Amino acid sequence: MHGAAATRLLKCWGDEAVVYDGESGDTHYLKPFTLALYQTCREHPQSTPDAIAAALARRLDVHDTPHFRALIDDVLAELEKIGLLKTP
Repeated sequence: MHGAAATRLLKCWGDEAVVYDGESGDTHYLKPFTLALYQTCREHPQSTPDAIAAALARRLDVHDTPHFRALIDDVLAELEKIGLLKTP
């Protein structure tokens, strides 16, 4: 949906953000972890899940653990659900 992307606005304040979808009228708050993951995915659009996890762990200066991977999976699913990211 090319037109839908044009109606989505992202406003960042430090490490938090709000996304407004002009088409649906929905507003979504992105917590710091969610915003960092979203930005990492945007910066590395063709990356594998392993590469995204490694890049995010470096960005946040944390260890890439199974719990970290599970959190990434949950947040990615939420970002897909609200239309911010799409899986190929």
